[in-house]
Amino acid sequence: MPTIAVVSPDGWGTMANDFAERRAQMFPRLSAEQIERLSKCGKRRRVARGTILFDQGDISRNFHVVISGEMEVVHLVDGREEPITVLHAPGQFTGESSILTGRRTLVRGRMREDGELLEMTPDALRKVVQSDSELSEILLRAFILRRVALIADHRGDAVMIGSSHSAATLRIREFLTRNGQPHTYLDVEGDPGVQTLLDRFQLRLEDVPVVISRYDRILKNPTNAEVADCLGLNVAIEPDRVRDVVVVGAGPAGLAAAVYGASEGLDVLVVESHAPGGQAGSSSKIENYLGFPTGISGQALAARAFMQAEKFGADILIARSGTRLHCEGHPYLIDLADGTTVTTRTVVIATGAQYRRLPLPDLPRFEGVGVYSGASGMEAQLCKGEDVIVVGGGNSAGQAAIFLARTARHVLVVVRGKGLAETMSRYLIQRIEASGNITLRTFTEVSGLEGNGRLERVHLRDSRTNERFPMPIRHLFLMTGASPNTGWLTDCVALDGKGFVKTGPDLTEENLATWRLKRPPYLLETSRAGVFAVGDVRSNSVKRVASAVGEGSICLQFIHRTLTE
Repeated sequence: MPTIAVVSPDGWGTMANDFAERRAQMFPRLSAEQIERLSKCGKRRRVARGTILFDQGDISRNFHVVISGEMEVVHLVDGREEPITVLHAPGQFTGESSILTGRRTLVRGRMREDGELLEMTPDALRKVVQSDSELSEILLRAFILRRVALIADHRGDAVMIGSSHSAATLRIREFLTRNGQPHTYLDVEGDPGVQTLLDRFQLRLEDVPVVISRYDRILKNPTNAEVADCLGLNVAIEPDRVRDVVVVGAGPAGLAAAVYGASEGLDVLVVESHAPGGQAGSSSKIENYLGFPTGISGQALAARAFMQAEKFGADILIARSGTRLHCEGHPYLIDLADGTTVTTRTVVIATGAQYRRLPLPDLPRFEGVGVYSGASGMEAQLCKGEDVIVVGGGNSAGQAAIFLARTARHVLVVVRGKGLAETMSRYLIQRIEASGNITLRTFTEVSGLEGNGRLERVHLRDSRTNERFPMPIRHLFLMTGASPNTGWLTDCVALDGKGFVKTGPDLTEENLATWRLKRPPYLLETSRAGVFAVGDVRSNSVKRVASAVGEGSICLQFIHRTLTE
């Protein structure tokens, strides 16, 4: 039996654990009584030795439970099979998280000897995990563990060739990682054998970053949407289908709306421009979210919520952003960046906010090559053993500073005000104060950037004395303020002076000039009936994960009422 690195089911790409400790949960055996319950939703069939039940790259494949015989699961690498496991005991079953998400399978399943299987379609399997809590827990835990094992062992169908000096490389790696997509990464500066691969596919260094899918399709410096399409991250969407709810944005608020909406029987589509989790998904650890006393990473929380939404049948489009909301008639129309249009009875705006960009002329040159807006494991490795600057006094900046201090030589936290007490949680302040390699500098701002190809020097300015001084810093993390992602709304809904969406009691008579109902807007409803705003994008919202999740769930009660009007 081969050894597989297994990682925690809390999220994609966490630290590997010993395989033996997780094997019982990865490959559990269903009891005869549990198999009988499953049999009501599937059919038994005899299968001959050598039959391929599903192949690497298949989009729609069935779920199988071994009744008798042996099945082997292998991973294809450039036409070569690498063994993963053998399912031979009655009650063992196939599948990982992609069987529910509709993504391409990353492995091949083949009978090693004649046997009998219980076979179920993905739709039948989804009904089981929605209605049978015991089987749901067993199956979903196994699916998640198997997916993160594939990630830990880089058992995907994509190879990425990139460079640490390329902003596009960081963008694509982050996209693949946050979307839980296993892949192999090769760096042109450090990995032996890269040139051989470049020569084989007639690639030049100027083509980097490159994504090679299944060793037969090559993408040169692709967009995230091109990567998503190439790797089959999205299912096909029926263009003429009228949805009950379209949620734009898959941060905590949007995912909460999707989970509650789908679980209550609504036809839900989620449109996400990057990856599930939103801005919170880049948080290294959230320790003040109810129910997680030891904390949970933003990516882990997003992975769980994403699986919940898929479990209840929500459709989720990745690397698809809304470009315009048409609110002239009803149902509403939403244009997407790929040129398609979706139709819906109600809309949930959950596009969140992004860190405010500093007004520095050279900033675009260094984004992704020294200047970052998130502090994930990839960024932490890039600045290992070096000095870094974190700009910002909020919780995200505090979490980033503490996380980066584990690998960086020294972390300088820069704030414009007199301190952190008014903007950061006390537990984070205490950890910063107790850290031996984190320093706080107040009344300071970034005044300039320098570098040849990548960041090499940061200029700081003391706002009290106007003293300016350069620092040889190659890594700058910007986590200052928040700008709402509302440009795609045009003039459809009322916004406040900072561009956030106004809802409920914040709406004035002037804002409601086009309001068409006798009742006033609901608490989270915008100036357009049936269009709601939740989370960070909403005016006067509390910028916390817990409140975002709460708003996402609460708005579903209003949506139910709206759909009956």
